[in-house]
Amino acid sequence: MRRQAVESSAIASMGYDPGSETLELEFRSGSVYDYVGVPPQIYQSLKSAPSKGRFISEHIRGQYPSQRCDD
Repeated sequence: MRRQAVESSAIASMGYDPGSETLELEFRSGSVYDYVGVPPQIYQSLKSAPSKGRFISEHIRGQYPSQRCDD
């Protein structure tokens, strides 16, 4: 999945596949996680959130199945 760099102290880059509703996040630590079943409107809200780390903690982590997918 193609990710784009974002301005965030917690997130380095993120990408989204609307077909599978998969959100891929690369954290500043280097870890990469896929979150499955994330609706498009949640992704749009994340993109515009002033604090992406806080948004992920409050609206994504623990709400959607995730899998670590580091190389």
